[in-house]
Amino acid sequence: MTEVIDVPQGPKGTVGLPPLLHSSDQWTDSMVTDAGIPLQDKPFVTVGGGIGSFVMTDYLRIAGGLPTSDIQVVSNLSHPWQTYEHLATASQIALDNRIRSDAASRPDNIWGFPSYAVSEAIRKRTIKPLMQVLVEPVFADFYTPRLRAVLESIDREARRIRYWDMLERGDVELVRRRVGGGYFVVHADRRAAEPVFRAVRCRDVHLAVGYTGLQFLPELQEFRERMNDFHHVVNAYEDHEHVYQALRLKPRTVLVRGGGIVASRVVERLIRERVEHGTRTQIVHVLRTYVAGKHGKHAWARRRGQDGFAYQGFNYPKSVWGGQLKAEMRRLDADARSEVYREIGGTTTAWRREWQRQMRLARSQGWYRVLNGTFEDLKPDGDGLEARLRVADGGLSIRADFVIDCTGLNADVTEHQVLGDLLQRGGARMNGLGRLDVDRAFAVRGADSGMGKLYATGAATLGGPFPGVDTFLGLQIAAQEVVDDVARRGHCRRMGPISSFSGWLRWATGREI
Repeated sequence: MTEVIDVPQGPKGTVGLPPLLHSSDQWTDSMVTDAGIPLQDKPFVTVGGGIGSFVMTDYLRIAGGLPTSDIQVVSNLSHPWQTYEHLATASQIALDNRIRSDAASRPDNIWGFPSYAVSEAIRKRTIKPLMQVLVEPVFADFYTPRLRAVLESIDREARRIRYWDMLERGDVELVRRRVGGGYFVVHADRRAAEPVFRAVRCRDVHLAVGYTGLQFLPELQEFRERMNDFHHVVNAYEDHEHVYQALRLKPRTVLVRGGGIVASRVVERLIRERVEHGTRTQIVHVLRTYVAGKHGKHAWARRRGQDGFAYQGFNYPKSVWGGQLKAEMRRLDADARSEVYREIGGTTTAWRREWQRQMRLARSQGWYRVLNGTFEDLKPDGDGLEARLRVADGGLSIRADFVIDCTGLNADVTEHQVLGDLLQRGGARMNGLGRLDVDRAFAVRGADSGMGKLYATGAATLGGPFPGVDTFLGLQIAAQEVVDDVARRGHCRRMGPISSFSGWLRWATGREI
């Protein structure tokens, strides 16, 4: 289980496609060829090219037994961990830092064994990772792998399954249903002055497109656009190293907005800059919701809280990935399920002993403080900013040099070009949380096309029968459900005990498939 996975760069618009293709909900083969668009055939196409697409191809190749010639990955990414690595490092997770992910959540290993903890113990010839797993979380923090180990393991597995033999580079424009069954996936090469369109005719499509983009508080977004200032107001998920470099030059004040794992990473970096590099930074942390203690609807399901933060080891309780909560969510109707999502959702961060020590130091010395409030306005003030906040006892003005917005990523599926088009013309519909409505096999409801199915996994499906969709383990569980459904329909094999053990031996010995 880990934090946000994919935020691919979205397509740049469908300018150049013939009007007939734009206006038609279903296309014939002749409509595509008459438009002069080259056409190729692939039984299964996955759109996105990030971790979600990689996990899906891994399951199709290993569990489904499909050859690379039957699978196409359409993406503008050169490698599947490209976006994840960018988001992680921008949000202050260095390659040798540990991420918020369980030891057994291995996107490179469909069996989950050996776990990252076992691999690290073997690699470093120490039992410390194993002992940490044994006593977590009571006597030690949850074990989590280092970012470098995760990326290197994905790279190895991608080479083993010949991922790049399946990759077709391009910006995905549209996914439209085909008359007679199946789909067309249209993508464009926009490196030249005029886009070059290509189409894939396929039976099944899998969407793993992540988030639409970065999300800002409205006041901060309005300020950036009005003042054309992308220097003083930044999103934690975009490269903002210039902020930390500027802090080393003279005393400055930084406003941090948000209470999740990214906000805690940013605060940790600001504290480390002061402790290790002698900066004299004042940190003002603005929290819309201040959590003072344990909270939750039921006595047996309460989160830890303190000093404004809500604490939880992973994005959701562990039972959503394979326990009682997972089984319960599958049984509930849409309304009851939405209510459970409201109960278990919310912004959280992980309790880490070293970070708590840093926070106590910062608070005791008076250069870190928390305000419970919201932004009302932001305007220039000399070479800095004046932030107008709404707090419990009225208004408050604070002069700051930088604002770092850690409120997250844009999850509005209607603003994503491909998903929005499917909602308008592809039969797809939204669930109670405003994401794509999928069934237990992650097939998008209403978007079937004859013998073909449209699947979706990842952040775009939050609110469905499975909660932990935007995590490593969640993407693996979803891929397993999809491949099982494809097998039920007779289009790939079903993995049994013998083939599973044989597949694991191949993985353990690094044998290419």
